[in-house]
Amino acid sequence: MTRPYPDPFTTPDPQAVAGSRIMDFARHAGMDGADYTALHRWSVTDLEGFWGAVWEYFDIDADSPYERVLAAEVMPGATLNYAHHALRDLAADRPAIIALDETGSGYPVTGERLRSLVASVAATLRDLGVGKGDRVVGYLPNTPHAIVAFLAAASLGAVWSVCGQDYAPKAAADRFAQLEPAVLIGMRTAPLTLAAALSRTGG
Repeated sequence: MTRPYPDPFTTPDPQAVAGSRIMDFARHAGMDGADYTALHRWSVTDLEGFWGAVWEYFDIDADSPYERVLAAEVMPGATLNYAHHALRDLAADRPAIIALDETGSGYPVTGERLRSLVASVAATLRDLGVGKGDRVVGYLPNTPHAIVAFLAAASLGAVWSVCGQDYAPKAAADRFAQLEPAVLIGMRTAPLTLAAALSRTGG
């Protein structure tokens, strides 16, 4: 019989496996987490049971919760805030992000600091009139700045798009102009030609 998955190229330490989130979820759902094939089979054959267990395990805090997990053969619908769930359980004094550059040097961002930065940027976006469905774009490097801006936009229900500063300003402006963004977030070192190009395109 053909195995459904290829042989792994590495195997984690048994203690790390036992303490992993997926094992904890499996125990919560009454499944044997060590039998990954059975766990996967359950997730694709008992959709109502699986997604109901996911909802309960992660204690989803929805603005409009579902009435039934799967009323029809479609994914369940509910309204929730991603940023709220991403930030709510972070330990205040432990790293939520560890930023490293190409040289291997970097710095941590604690949960408390991340929440503070996101709240500050979100407040600024709100003052600028950003709300649900608005487009916010970032011309940012792959650093915590991009994560903070994304979470701030998401917390307001805004649509987020980003491209790195390895994009030429003209290329970034062409991409962003299609979205007609309400706000462009950039670093102080970002070329001013990007904002000018967006202005010319009406974005």
